[in-house]
Amino acid sequence: MTDHSLFTRAYNLIKAAANTLVVIHANPDGDAIASACLMAEILTLLNKKFSLYCQDQAHAQFDFLPHLEKFTASQERFDFDLIIVLDCGNLKRTGLAQKIANRLPGQQVLEIDHHPKIDDYANLEIRDAAAAATAEILYYFLKANKIKITKNLANCVLTGIMTDTGNFLYPSTSPQTINIASEMLTKGARLPQIMENTWRNKSLASMKAWGKAMSNLEISKKYNFAFTVLRATDMPEDITEEDMEGVSGFLSNLEKTNGLLLLREVPGNKIKGSLRTSRPKVDMARLAQILGGGGHARAAGFTIDGKLEKTASGWRVV
Repeated sequence: MTDHSLFTRAYNLIKAAANTLVVIHANPDGDAIASACLMAEILTLLNKKFSLYCQDQAHAQFDFLPHLEKFTASQERFDFDLIIVLDCGNLKRTGLAQKIANRLPGQQVLEIDHHPKIDDYANLEIRDAAAAATAEILYYFLKANKIKITKNLANCVLTGIMTDTGNFLYPSTSPQTINIASEMLTKGARLPQIMENTWRNKSLASMKAWGKAMSNLEISKKYNFAFTVLRATDMPEDITEEDMEGVSGFLSNLEKTNGLLLLREVPGNKIKGSLRTSRPKVDMARLAQILGGGGHARAAGFTIDGKLEKTASGWRVV
């Protein structure tokens, strides 16, 4: 567990700043969005001026969280006292890497994350790779600083935890994770609403794409490793990143395999890879880092240039 003195130092930075920027990674998942909304709620309770930034649009499915409408994908001014980077293992994924790395003297950067460390740029870093979600770390931040957990804050914590654990199905779920989730329910978190907005909301396009991913699923006998491929022609025209959220975690439930790789063509002549495993001795993050990505030992990803082509000997990137 993270040293509580770090949480105190972080809260002092937040209280001392007059103008704060909260940043999350591109193609944000539920944990990133919920963590940013939680921080926005804290800043609001402190009557602080702040901005929420994400390179990509935050999904409308999370509109039950506080302050979602305040996200912006444009950040011309950069005169913030404090920059808070949440749930982002690789600074490049913020879209503001150059500005943050070359920030003005006196500008402070606070990083809170549960991914393995890649970049060293923050004035204060709070990292716990054993945590199931960044929202789980923020729960300890709330407790350490004796911040009353309101319904809004409880909804944020529980949403971040549930989305990053696949509703408690992923191996990252610990007894502490379950205990925190239980406490959030007693604090007013709305489990049915969270489930309805994050899980029971699959579109027809997503169902077709998930079905195609399952249909294309194969297992490499040599490595006992499952893989599946989705070319652009395999997916409906109206498919979105939101529709594809969770498919890798779902497919990784395949029994008796060392792991899973999903390769998917995305716009811009690029291929997005998702790696998942439930094996404690398999480290997906190492493979993802070789390919320019990152993540956790059991859940990682990367993006490379090219297209997918099927040959007589298997798939290749061209």
